[in-house]
Amino acid sequence: MEESELIEKMKGDDSTAFRTFYEVYKDMIYNVCYRMLNNKQDAEDATQDVFVKAIRSVHQFRGNAKLSTWLYQIAINTSLNHVRRKKIMAWLSLDFLVRNEGSSVFEDSQSRPDLELEKNESETLVQQAIHSLPPRQRTAVILQRYEGLSYKEIAAVMETSLSAVESLLHHAKGNLTERLIALLK
Repeated sequence: MEESELIEKMKGDDSTAFRTFYEVYKDMIYNVCYRMLNNKQDAEDATQDVFVKAIRSVHQFRGNAKLSTWLYQIAINTSLNHVRRKKIMAWLSLDFLVRNEGSSVFEDSQSRPDLELEKNESETLVQQAIHSLPPRQRTAVILQRYEGLSYKEIAAVMETSLSAVESLLHHAKGNLTERLIALLK
């Protein structure tokens, strides 16, 4: 089914179109959310939120960009909001008093022991470094490295200029180098 046809059917509240939409994009959205949140449960929750938001706002989709670009925007914003909410909840709870020094809201190694076994040490270090980047740099790196988007596509998803994406990725690479050197020591 063509993207435009799928959108029109969804705008017409066609339940089959909603199912097709979910099946086509669920893995892409989950992967982005997982890369942003680094936690299976959080990624599943965020993925669900993305689809709810997308279905509720499908009538506002104008078709100026590809459907996947629109979904990436929703997924990135939803994930960043989830991180903010989680940080606030951690701060408000008494957990922050008993946390070990150096722990992060992104760490949850017990929720995915199967992945922890598969991850090699260097990828774990890279993930830690990526998650320590400022949100916009982290978003650009994830979209480029893990989602394989071009600079132009990243600019569309992040609603910024091509030169801003180039700058974000340049600074992110410098920051990653510094962080990886620090983690290796």
